[in-house]
Amino acid sequence: MIFQGIIKSIVAGEAEECLVLTKHALTQGFTAESVLEKGLIAGMDRVADKFRDQRVMVPEVLMASRAMHAGLSLVEPLLKNAEKKVSGKIVMGTVAGDLHDIGLSLVKMMIMSTGAQVVNLGVDVTPKKFAGIVRKEKPDILMMSALLTTTMPVMKEVIDELEAQNLRKNLIVIVGGAPVDSGYAKRIGADYYFEDAFEVRLFIEENLVKLMTKRYR
Repeated sequence: MIFQGIIKSIVAGEAEECLVLTKHALTQGFTAESVLEKGLIAGMDRVADKFRDQRVMVPEVLMASRAMHAGLSLVEPLLKNAEKKVSGKIVMGTVAGDLHDIGLSLVKMMIMSTGAQVVNLGVDVTPKKFAGIVRKEKPDILMMSALLTTTMPVMKEVIDELEAQNLRKNLIVIVGGAPVDSGYAKRIGADYYFEDAFEVRLFIEENLVKLMTKRYR
């Protein structure tokens, strides 16, 4: 079955193989929605199970995500005119002073698979830049990551800047990164903390529409 081949290529982190198999599935007449659900997302779900059981490490997960993204590059244009599972806009970035982007890239790929629009600011993003983009893009969610304990305080600075510019109300703020935990997220005024990209994707799939509805009431 073609979907099993796509799943295996993602688990193995074979981007080229995933691209070829995804194209083959589409030319055989399978819908973009079925390829996404039964092939690409199913493959990442398999990797997620391995990651939670500590049978694969972050670099392997990132390779799998890139493989999935290769297939997604063919599927996504076909979904543009279809009703996506999730709508909404998310701004994300790694805080100022931190140049790590592996986790950020992984989260971006996971979120893109839900259909949500992602504005990725990359690394070393200052509080004023975060606030400026929030003002311009008017996202439903802002996601920040920090991989160093020395850059964690910048997350609080971003939230303070948002409040100073009257941009915090109705904006969902999510934080993550190796040194961050739920207690720290609560102390700085963030709304949610997630340990890994798979938790983020599940949250987006289950909650973004509800959060948007609440926000615009």
